[in-house]
Amino acid sequence: MESTRIIAIRHGETIWNTQGRIQGHIDIGLNEKGKEQAHLVGQAFSTSDIIVDAIYSSDLQRAFSTAEPIALATELPITKDSRLRERHFGDFEGKTWIDIDEHSPEVSIKWKERDPVWRPGEGSESLYDLDARVKVVVSELANRHLGSQIVIVSHGGVMDILYRWATGQDIQAPRTWSIENAVINRLLWTPGGLSLLSWGDKEHLDSISKDDSAA
Repeated sequence: MESTRIIAIRHGETIWNTQGRIQGHIDIGLNEKGKEQAHLVGQAFSTSDIIVDAIYSSDLQRAFSTAEPIALATELPITKDSRLRERHFGDFEGKTWIDIDEHSPEVSIKWKERDPVWRPGEGSESLYDLDARVKVVVSELANRHLGSQIVIVSHGGVMDILYRWATGQDIQAPRTWSIENAVINRLLWTPGGLSLLSWGDKEHLDSISKDDSAA
């Protein structure tokens, strides 16, 4: 059976990440640490034997800016796809979880319990909506590059769906895995589904980790 290898990367850090603020479809840029993370991701591609056929990115700038150093290293264009965006959080966007816990505790419970059909406001997405969207777009992109390897730069919610899909985790299962900024995750797609090759490779970010520990 033909397959496609996928390198999936969450965008670099933003100031809203550090504040615990929900970004969703709001177009927040990388902070200084996020820019350095993106640079180091690009270096990982330029100093290794990673060969890719295509780069796909969410159209939101925090993802696209993370993809740019990869494009520079591989001399490939970036194809933007809005279907790779973060979950649309509707009324939650721009708020912190502390805000929601304090002012809307009944709504916060639905989030914490991972209610799969609940939508956080008009125009937003449920977990089922996000799950369906991610599986459709990733299958479509992977199917274009059978026998090759592609890069997908996206968001935390999308990474979560990919991990669950690859490991057979239920959409409501509590998360026991990490989804860190700018780490490298490797998956294998076939027409039969997705499987996990490796998760959370952050060796390329070691210089930042050492700087943080010394601060």
